[in-house]
Amino acid sequence: KARFSELIRNAATSGPQSITVHGRKAAVVLSASDYERLKQPGNSLTEFMRNSPLAGVELEIERDASLPREVDL
Repeated sequence: KARFSELIRNAATSGPQSITVHGRKAAVVLSASDYERLKQPGNSLTEFMRNSPLAGVELEIERDASLPREVDL
């Protein structure tokens, strides 16, 4: 509690700060700018794939025709 201001300054200058309770991680303090960045909606997987530099590349995928291994149950 006595070092709360230092914790906030470190989050702003050095990145996220972990808070532990009895040696276990309990929370993380982020700078306001990091929090705002994380709040922004991200691209969907479809948008990500469409914007990929590999969009339109044809892949040749061959399946292994061998039988599966036997499993003892």
